[in-house]
Amino acid sequence: MGTQGLFCYVVFVAYTGFSLENPTSCDEVRKVFQMRQIGPVKSLPESPRKGSDLQVCMSKNLTCCTKKMEEKYQLAARRDLQNLLQTSSSSLKFLISRNVAAFQETFESLIKQAENFTNSLLLSTYRNMAGDASGPVQELFTDIGLFVLGSELSVEDFVDRFFDSLFPLVYNHLINPGLTDIALDYAECVRSGRREIRPFGSIPKQLAGQIRGSVLPGRVFLQALNLGIEVINTTDHLQYSKECKRALLKMQFCPHCQGLTRSKPCMGYCLNVMRGCLASMAEIDAHWREFIFSLEEVSNSMHGTYDLEQILLGVNTLVNDAITHAQRNGPRLSVQVHRLCGHPNRKPAQSVSTHQDSGRDSIPLRGSQRDTEETLTSRRKELINSLRLYRTFYGGLADHLCASELASADGLSCWNGADVVKSYTLRVVGNGIKAQADNPEVKVKEADPVINQIIDKLKHINQLLQGKSIPTFGTLDRIETGSGDKEGRFSGDCDDEDGCVGSGSGEVKKVLKVTKWTPDKVNDHRRFDPRTEESSETAGTSGTGSTAEAGPLTLSLICALAILLW
Repeated sequence: MGTQGLFCYVVFVAYTGFSLENPTSCDEVRKVFQMRQIGPVKSLPESPRKGSDLQVCMSKNLTCCTKKMEEKYQLAARRDLQNLLQTSSSSLKFLISRNVAAFQETFESLIKQAENFTNSLLLSTYRNMAGDASGPVQELFTDIGLFVLGSELSVEDFVDRFFDSLFPLVYNHLINPGLTDIALDYAECVRSGRREIRPFGSIPKQLAGQIRGSVLPGRVFLQALNLGIEVINTTDHLQYSKECKRALLKMQFCPHCQGLTRSKPCMGYCLNVMRGCLASMAEIDAHWREFIFSLEEVSNSMHGTYDLEQILLGVNTLVNDAITHAQRNGPRLSVQVHRLCGHPNRKPAQSVSTHQDSGRDSIPLRGSQRDTEETLTSRRKELINSLRLYRTFYGGLADHLCASELASADGLSCWNGADVVKSYTLRVVGNGIKAQADNPEVKVKEADPVINQIIDKLKHINQLLQGKSIPTFGTLDRIETGSGDKEGRFSGDCDDEDGCVGSGSGEVKKVLKVTKWTPDKVNDHRRFDPRTEESSETAGTSGTGSTAEAGPLTLSLICALAILLW
């Protein structure tokens, strides 16, 4: 090869991703190893050596790797994938987390506003009893708030407690008023007799039904969002099988052992590795799509009698209706109370009104009306519109990572697991567990048990969202458990040889620069390299082939193109 041929070869090597360093040196490998903070460089070989001790990055050529380097590379490959997953899902996780916090804040604001409305009504219409009623009103809305946010309370119980506490006040101030308040023991008798006398008609039952009907969908909706965060956390910290970790090492770092520190995997090769490693995760796809659809359906149904905002802000009207009903039936109620508790026993005159005055002063003022943008309805619509963009997130995750981060661009030479070639010629499999039976790069034995658990939770919450299952006490709590199994294990198999560490090890490393997930723009990347569409006979046998030696004319064309690009 003459001087011009040698120059062409050097340019060609640079173009195809080979290291520009002297092939007899491992300087570039050491440089990248140190820059990426993969491990200490003092034990790295100074020059290429025989790699008889290597287990994955084996080659007939000399190598810049040692067995210890292989182990470090494997940890780095797994860490890089985990960081890619976390970065890809970060916008989705932030979207859901932000809305969970916003919904809880809006719930609390709404409940406080409804409480203020009720107190304002009592103060303006029933001033004498408003101070004493503020305590039961506060307790009622505190219980409503706890129920909205997931506490397993009985709606009937806390609504009954409220009307039990309200009846002695209505009797004392509106039905049978006197110069002084009724005595505490007489008030307790009136309170305990409320359910028998039924002074408020069917209104307590009506209020309990409205609260339950409007709050349960909101509870399940909020619980579903929390489960969505759990799904993302689980998949972000998935443990991988030994086969996957070896395949990641081979794809990402074995070319470094040959000095090819700039090479990137072929698209088809990358898809096979990533679809194999993320096969269990792809099984979430159908249930995740149904999850987002179900969230949208329950959100659309939360109107009218199921509109939590409308129901809570109407509690004051029902309380007023209940008091009015009791006033209209005052004579009958007086007779019933006398029969049950005797004639009214009242407090001494000197203990009358200081308590009422201080009570009145403590009543919150009526809250101001919030902007439309801050309502629960508008927040739900905004969230659902954003979530629709992520419905294919799990089905296209492997393809997205290869297309945006990992694989070589179309038309460039690439790493096929053994050499730098023009294209990857083995069969590219699809997504999911079943499709991996023919995967030439990663053997997938079975579905990940942790993923199966998260799928079961998605199935259950989907049934709740669709109204096919009625939540019972404790049901919502059970679907909120952590991502490990009941003994605290995580997915994948792991041992000391693999260097496995927990996802919360706090290890900080310099990682690949990545871009975030671009939702709903994942295509089938099996079409990325049309030059590999060969017959099935060829596809099954030529996965490690390298570029053929170019003739004089071919080399000249390559040289000319390389010089232009250079």
